[in-house]
Amino acid sequence: MKDMQPNSEVIYRPNAIRALCRIIDPSMAQGVERFFKAAIVDKNTSISSAALVSAYHLFPSAKDVVKRWVNEAQEAVSGKSSSSFFGGSSSGGYLGWGGSSASQSGYQAIPSTSYITQYHALGLLYQIRQVDRMAVTKMIQQLGGGKTGAGTVLKNPMALCMLIRYAAKVMEEDPNVQRQMLDLIEGWLRHKSDMVNLEAARVICEMKGVTAAQLTKPIAVLQLFLSSPKSTLRFAATRTLAALAVAHPASVATCNVDLENLISDSNRSVATYAITALLKTGNEASVDRLMKQITGFMSEISDEFKVVIVEAIRSLCLKFPAKHASMLSFLSGVLRDEGGYDFKRAVVEAIFDMIHFIGDCKEQALSHLCEFIEDCEFTKLSVRILHLLGLEGPKAPQPTKYIRFIYNRVVLENATVRAAAVSSLAKFGLNGNDVGLSKSINVLLNRCLDDVDDEVRDRAALYLKLFKEPPLAATYVREESVFSLSALEAKLVSYISDPDAPEKPFDTSSIPKISKEQAAKEVARPTSLETIGAPAPSKAPTPPPPTLAETQSAYAKQLADVPEFADYGPVLNSSSKPSQLTESETEYQASCVRHIFKEHVVFQFNVSNTIPDTLLEQVSVIMQPQAESGLTEDFIIPTPSLTSATSPGIVYVSFTRDEPETYQMASFQCILKFVSKEVDPSTGEPEEEGYEDEYQLEDTELSAADYIVPSYVAFASEWDRMRGGVTSTETFSLPAMESLKAACDSIIEILNMQPLGGSEEPQSTSVHTLQLSGLVTGGGGKVLVRCRMTYSKAQGVTLELGVRAENQAPANLIVAAIV
Repeated sequence: MKDMQPNSEVIYRPNAIRALCRIIDPSMAQGVERFFKAAIVDKNTSISSAALVSAYHLFPSAKDVVKRWVNEAQEAVSGKSSSSFFGGSSSGGYLGWGGSSASQSGYQAIPSTSYITQYHALGLLYQIRQVDRMAVTKMIQQLGGGKTGAGTVLKNPMALCMLIRYAAKVMEEDPNVQRQMLDLIEGWLRHKSDMVNLEAARVICEMKGVTAAQLTKPIAVLQLFLSSPKSTLRFAATRTLAALAVAHPASVATCNVDLENLISDSNRSVATYAITALLKTGNEASVDRLMKQITGFMSEISDEFKVVIVEAIRSLCLKFPAKHASMLSFLSGVLRDEGGYDFKRAVVEAIFDMIHFIGDCKEQALSHLCEFIEDCEFTKLSVRILHLLGLEGPKAPQPTKYIRFIYNRVVLENATVRAAAVSSLAKFGLNGNDVGLSKSINVLLNRCLDDVDDEVRDRAALYLKLFKEPPLAATYVREESVFSLSALEAKLVSYISDPDAPEKPFDTSSIPKISKEQAAKEVARPTSLETIGAPAPSKAPTPPPPTLAETQSAYAKQLADVPEFADYGPVLNSSSKPSQLTESETEYQASCVRHIFKEHVVFQFNVSNTIPDTLLEQVSVIMQPQAESGLTEDFIIPTPSLTSATSPGIVYVSFTRDEPETYQMASFQCILKFVSKEVDPSTGEPEEEGYEDEYQLEDTELSAADYIVPSYVAFASEWDRMRGGVTSTETFSLPAMESLKAACDSIIEILNMQPLGGSEEPQSTSVHTLQLSGLVTGGGGKVLVRCRMTYSKAQGVTLELGVRAENQAPANLIVAAIV
């Protein structure tokens, strides 16, 4: 504390401030507040920066105290004249010589040219205001300096870069201010600092929904940097253009001449990103020429950049499948080169994609992979290749040519690879139609029964058993569907938490299934096809939307925490997506999710208050059925208080199903009721007195979709199997439908069932058959729907609805939903 005093020497004060913020307790922050305030506005740059950075570190534990320093931070960011480290007028002498203020009069303050204080002050201001989007927007506009950026008070390039990132974040969160934020960022494209120019160009290039017209200016700036003598500028420009070329190749193509000049750049990193961008923007005619140039310097770059090249070639394969021969030849060549696991994995992934999406190269690609596993040092890659050979090999014109490579792995490799090879071999015998091949595979598997590893022996024994019993093989090897793991996990958790669980076996009939392709997508690595070559994002990437099973599991956990629902039992189903009950621009916003229990239905209303200075208390929703619903209201669980900062809040309304064995469908009028109180902006305290108010919401419906869980099946075989069950056929006229695609989308949404075999996309404009599958909650079992449709302009869509179910009630539910 002594070293923090204004009359202390300048060399001690910054260190004292930094040390103090690390050792004080949050409760002591108020006691040192005046020292920090004085230090923030100190004319000495080192003292001011130390105080600002210390305030930044104090903020998480002492928010209320640090928020009061906003005026001082604003003064620091305005960039008033400041002195250098050794010229402070309030300090002692240089290195302690001349301790009195009188002895300082002979020293002249040396102005700071870095303005680093602005960078630190801006960071603190944003930290304080980040929860208030309007305050952040106003701060950006005040500091932006108008459309040209010339009027800004910010002189530090890092501070301007930070401001650009804040503008980008605001633009992403609030599309209404996109135009004015974009004008500000475009103004910074003409700034005298290269750092600011690059940051502004990068932000515009990464903007969601950016148009070709908006990209003209940033691409022109980046093109200038391509010919810069500074390698750092060339690197940053080529990396940004390589990332942009994925979505906007035509816009980046204007830079192709400059990019081709960079292929021979002395900096191999620059050359790598240049060739990556060219691969994404080039046409089919330029592929062979680019492939020759790539081959020349692959040996000169590190594995990290080899991966970038391989991923670019993978995207090029899918873009120009006719050129697969030259690209597959290149990939097989680099597969034989020296390299680490990540590089080899990238090459193997590229060949996998070619096999999946380019049928003409499948046989040749499988042969290259067979040669690779003969001398592969990576167990993971060997196992993956063997698995692929087991899937694709039996479908090849000459499957026997792969057997030798696979059996060599059984003889020569470690136990993990041997086990994978056994599974792959067995699939050739079980999935093929050649009886002679099956007998040969049987002989090879019998030899594996003497293996020293348990896993290899067990797999061999299992598959030999499947050879003898074809029905088992259909279940374990040829089955096209698997359980949804998220749904299975949720059901198992619910089962083991049920005290009556030991008395009854676990029921798998209510667990939805998905295709193996869907399962692979859920567990697949994030593909780098569209992100390779991209610079590190300034913000976290948008996470993928949760799967249906993950959403259901989250709702189940949320409801389990509500004591009032403890006796309701497990949640049978929840709405696949919330129903919006208000417009997005309204002051109060609400959405509804329906949760189905065995004997109850719970409506969950997610309510948001968008008015900053208003507090809502006792927020509830009054529901009134428009007709006889078969439901009896139990209770309402309101939200005690709701502000713009704490939104959304949750309101629950519970109903009892009068007849649990039936599937009730009803429409409800909804009114949002609450007590509104004004909030004092200066203190943040609400007024004591409020007034009751209400807000009309749109109607919500309990429909057939709320009782059905989408589930995958092999439709043809399952439809035939259920021929002897409950069957219903009805014909409907849908004159309002303007196309078969619109009819398919509407039926899928109404029924919430799984479309099968790509039938959700009509191939004809006049005739189509839509195939759907699902599980009905509450023991309703499996239900299949076949929709035969015809379309004409005069009559619209004519629909023949065929339903096959295990029980009568689910069949009636489907028909009633369409009616």
